Amino acid sequence: MSRHWHHVAHGRGRPLVLLHGIGMSHEAWSPVLEPLARERRVIAVDLAGFGQSAALPQGVAPTQENLLEGLRQTLTALGVNEPVDLVGNSLGGQLALTAAREGLARTVVGLSPAGLWRGQRSPAHTRLILHAAHAALGRLPRLGEAAARVRLGRTLLFALPMTSQGWRLDPDEAVKVVRTFRGAAAFDATLAASTRFTGGERISVPLTVAFGTRDWLLTRSCQNREGLPAHTRWLQPRGWGHVPMWDDPAAVARLILESTA
Repeated sequence: MSRHWHHVAHGRGRPLVLLHGIGMSHEAWSPVLEPLARERRVIAVDLAGFGQSAALPQGVAPTQENLLEGLRQTLTALGVNEPVDLVGNSLGGQLALTAAREGLARTVVGLSPAGLWRGQRSPAHTRLILHAAHAALGRLPRLGEAAARVRLGRTLLFALPMTSQGWRLDPDEAVKVVRTFRGAAAFDATLAASTRFTGGERISVPLTVAFGTRDWLLTRSCQNREGLPAHTRWLQPRGWGHVPMWDDPAAVARLILESTA
């Protein structure tokens, strides 16, 4: 159905696969790659239609099931044929949960995973925020990049959809984030295909879920444990935003390594 996805790989050892959120790419994991790669073979992918990966073929919606098939093909192309440790943020977190449900995962860490809302569709406020951010950056590309280069500008720019600590980002890295978000070919289709995660009670592998106290995109109404297995380790790290790799990379790396050991 789809070609395998673009990826970057670092380190050696048992594979550890990183899955990013909507509008982002493998570069979202840059703050934690070095500490993770000291102990593991880290594979960070670009999901279909994001970063350098082509979108799914015309007529194939980016549902979780279709994205899972793309992930399977990518892992097979990389010679990873056994259940693998998966770490996902937001959209990637839901994909990691889906992979665990279908037997593809050895362990899962979900950082602000999507899909844990009660309704069938994602809440209106999340769609509104994401649509508005994507549209604004598309219509005012120069203004978005200029804001990303200034400490206060990137703090305000990234506050709702990504992180409360945007000032921590290097200006050049922040501009890359803006360009990736703006240029995501599958953004609208993927958001439209976003639905509630189901079947989590079938997950038998170790599962850690973390929603930071400063996640202002997937708020409390999107953080429901119902439907996940009883053994789920549920964390609420203080000060973490929706993309916690940027907020506290050292602590995020520790959590990942401990939870996938």
